Amino acid sequence: MKKIYSLLLVLGAVSYSGCTDLTEGIYGQQVADEFYATDAGINATLASLYNEVRGDWNGKGIAGADRGWYDLNETSTDEMMVPTRSDGAWDDNGIWRAMYTHTWTGSQEFIGNTWNWLYRSIFKSNQAVALLENANASQARISEARVLRAYFYYMLMDGWGDIPFYTENNVTVDQIPQTPRAEVFQWIVTELEENVDNLPAQKGGEFYGRFNKWAGYALLAKLYLNAEVYTGTPRWQEAIAASDKIINEGGFSLVQTLYDNAGEEAIFGDRLPDEEVILSVFVDGTTAPRNIIGIRTLANSHANALFGFSGWNGATAHQDFVNKYSDADKRKAQWLVGPQPGNVSYNLEVSSLTAAGVTDGARNTKFLPVPPYDGETTSNDFPVFRYADVLLTKAEALLRSGGSEAEARALVDQVRNRAGLNNFTGTMTLQEIYDERGRELTWEGHRRQDMIRFGTFTAARAFKSASSATYRLFPIPADAIANNPTLTQNPGY
Repeated sequence: MKKIYSLLLVLGAVSYSGCTDLTEGIYGQQVADEFYATDAGINATLASLYNEVRGDWNGKGIAGADRGWYDLNETSTDEMMVPTRSDGAWDDNGIWRAMYTHTWTGSQEFIGNTWNWLYRSIFKSNQAVALLENANASQARISEARVLRAYFYYMLMDGWGDIPFYTENNVTVDQIPQTPRAEVFQWIVTELEENVDNLPAQKGGEFYGRFNKWAGYALLAKLYLNAEVYTGTPRWQEAIAASDKIINEGGFSLVQTLYDNAGEEAIFGDRLPDEEVILSVFVDGTTAPRNIIGIRTLANSHANALFGFSGWNGATAHQDFVNKYSDADKRKAQWLVGPQPGNVSYNLEVSSLTAAGVTDGARNTKFLPVPPYDGETTSNDFPVFRYADVLLTKAEALLRSGGSEAEARALVDQVRNRAGLNNFTGTMTLQEIYDERGRELTWEGHRRQDMIRFGTFTAARAFKSASSATYRLFPIPADAIANNPTLTQNPGY
């Protein structure tokens, strides 16, 4: 069950559930500035932004319903695929297959959904920053809104490169300038460096599911880790420094229970543990839905036997990825193969991308549904940043910068040991860190970024031939270019 300290976010989400048009909602009203300096005004303003992070149907949010940011960053990689089944399920005019094979176009639904969601979130963020600054709200709350805006821009810059960029809502769509990726990167870095230390260091309580100081540094570490991709210039020492802030000052540790979905001590249960998860997305099947990741992977009768509603029998992973886990690895238990309740037996091997057997492919239970739930939502919270990722980030940056191999190996061993594995023997390599990131962080939205950084994203793999470097960026949606003809499409589209 969710704890009472999550109530603030739930109330904020509920208060915004009826606001479907930004111009008609709280931001369109001429309310005295003093309201936004009160706890009620501040909470309402920030809750609107966190509601966007969580999202809902039609591709909104980072782990809400399907066909949005999550699927762009997962189904385009080697750790998730949604094959068309032999009974015709999941054909959808080939959109899922196009994601896996890197044959998408500018009219792909997921791309348009994500672009529109992020720019709606930017608009709301600009409004929030302006309202809180005009009301002389506390610096901590203004900084929280600014960090959230930087987070939305980070996702846009990561996915599209050169993007329309604005920080005040006083321009029309056709006037928003397209800013080079490197400039947007530097703006995000500066915005974070100026605001992260203004955020509270508090973990949990009212800051469960919100950006605190440590979540801000986790975002900085991500930016620096991928700086060479974004700008052509590596920033490994800065990635190490941001990671060290969390490691040395944050008081985080690795939780030993992985998949006990009935409890709150596990990483992937209902409420995520403050000891390890640095930033969570709060989800509640009744008041703040939705997380469909677990529902989408299980076969119909299997989910019915477990929960009383049908699964969607969709997402799986190719056997090459599942086989990256040794039998001694506790994390292998998240992949179900063989007989299951509901008279279902999953085959490890996926036989085809275009006509896979209905039970082909291991099914992932990292987000096995927790109540309240139904056939369209569960209540599993979603981890955005967690401590294991920070340890692996520092290890990678150390190796890439010529730092201590022994120190990098010790960091990776913390993650391996929690998974029931012995210390790594031999010399730690970037390849091992890459594989460890895949095993540890699978289905958490990091894989596309990791594959691009390691140079494997466009390589050939099962059912996919080598793809052009074009696909390291997504195309700007056709509607966006129609509304702003000054935009230049990404090369190759």
